[in-house]
Amino acid sequence: MSIILKAEKLSKWYGNVLGISEISIEITSGIHGLLGPNGAGKSTFLKIASGQLKPNIGKIKIFGEDVFNNYKLFSKIGFCPEYDSYYKEITGLEFMLFSAKCHGFEGVKAEQAAESALKRVGLTENKGKLISSYSLGMRQKLKLATSIVHDPEFLILDEPLKGIDPIWRVKIIEMIKEFESQGKTIIVSSHILPEVEAMTNNVILIHQGKIFAQGDIQEIRDLIDTHPHKISVKCDKHRLIADKMINSNFVLNLQFKDKENEVIINTNNREIFFDSLMGIVVDNNINVQEITSPDDNLQAVFDYLIGR
Repeated sequence: MSIILKAEKLSKWYGNVLGISEISIEITSGIHGLLGPNGAGKSTFLKIASGQLKPNIGKIKIFGEDVFNNYKLFSKIGFCPEYDSYYKEITGLEFMLFSAKCHGFEGVKAEQAAESALKRVGLTENKGKLISSYSLGMRQKLKLATSIVHDPEFLILDEPLKGIDPIWRVKIIEMIKEFESQGKTIIVSSHILPEVEAMTNNVILIHQGKIFAQGDIQEIRDLIDTHPHKISVKCDKHRLIADKMINSNFVLNLQFKDKENEVIINTNNREIFFDSLMGIVVDNNINVQEITSPDDNLQAVFDYLIGR
């Protein structure tokens, strides 16, 4: 399988602030999830990959060509940035026509490309409205439409599902998977694991500006399932739960918040913990108000792996 993107010792900093540091990576066709907590360097890497930023050190090539200031290459790349920046006093259709013309479309072909992209993201009914009246979700869809209007071979999507309603999240995920079936290359960034998990098994972990790991998403799932978890249980018998679990080998420690009728338990095995918890709840007729896992996220996984 041919290499589509190749980065070698890529670094970018803003004054004294490090964006990314010595990133070396090779990406082939298909969908690749770029995962990391907020501030990890995802957007900086994607802006460099899309030609928006020039690295301080290192090289990056897409389709074997240098990216920065390579205008011909941009016709093959579609970029959906994390934040939007529109001419808000024009309509969605007018903006899409402008975008199509920037990619060399003219006349009827520009109109067809604009209409097709708007339809794919569900904005046909709102194409005549001013962008200033668009909701967050509609502006997000317009960004996505702009990135696909010229039918690029390489799609770079920075948090593309942010602000999108649940129904269209599913449709956009299916659209991205359809692009993969057409032989396109897609990089999708997110700090939410299930979003990426719904699209691909190929993930790239980035943390503090460096590539932490690259591989199958099941490996990441295994990390999440085995790292210590803090779990909060609010119920009418929180001390009884603590008493039943305190000597279990899967419980590391626990603490009480009596005013909230809450017990917080640290466990090193979520699966066994929840099996045990459900048994205790049923056997003792406990009324549970809430069970939450406040650190069940990528930030917690990264913190655990780096600190251990």
